[in-house]
Amino acid sequence: MNCKKTVVQVRDLAFDYHGTQALRGVSFRIEHGERVGLIGPNGAGKSTLLLHLNGLLVGKGELEIDGRVLEKKDMDRVREKVGLVFSDPEDQLFMPTLLEDVAFGPLNMGLDHEKAMDRAKAALEQMRLGDFKERSSHHLSDGERRKAAICTVLSMQPSVWALDEPAANLDPRSRRELIELLKNLPGTVIVASHDLDMVAQVCNRCIVMDAGQVVADGPGEKILSDSRLMELHGLEVPLRIELDQCRKGKEQDE
Repeated sequence: MNCKKTVVQVRDLAFDYHGTQALRGVSFRIEHGERVGLIGPNGAGKSTLLLHLNGLLVGKGELEIDGRVLEKKDMDRVREKVGLVFSDPEDQLFMPTLLEDVAFGPLNMGLDHEKAMDRAKAALEQMRLGDFKERSSHHLSDGERRKAAICTVLSMQPSVWALDEPAANLDPRSRRELIELLKNLPGTVIVASHDLDMVAQVCNRCIVMDAGQVVADGPGEKILSDSRLMELHGLEVPLRIELDQCRKGKEQDE
């Protein structure tokens, strides 16, 4: 008997940009606590799908968050539950100081100033950015801005995380730090990324999209190690999985 709770349910979701079909009947479900990699080539519909998860885009079909069908009247509630981290941190960092950036969400949720600031400070400390709270985001490195963008969502305490290309343009150290952060985020995590090595380390499940459709869905290692599937959809088996396969092959030959 499966007692896990379904937190995201997508049924036959479709969306078009001015006549160009971006999503074509997308359906899947995600249970509480899952780490899901959303992978596919450019133009597959990954970012468009993430924007639907907290109501920034609304297409045809049905989307449930925590068992409730997403409707216009529920947008504020959904945005408290689903925290979206954009691919460009600058889309989330626009206040004079980092502390104000991170407190912005809780304040808009209706928390009083003191509680919002407490949440913001706690989030910054958790991401090891507490010493930078009075800085502008323009004075942070790319890795620090990425973590700051995550802080703006962490302070809202979402139950579902939706992250779009979180590892883009990071140096190796910042990327390693990000991977550890993603592994330890609370709740359910959905990561759209071309960094399949990062996905292999963070996610226990992968959904492959191409041309606005789900073309494969299954355990992360099984999906990412399927060279035919990867090649068919413009992807590559992550190097760490290839090396692991080679190692296992040598052990079997001995």
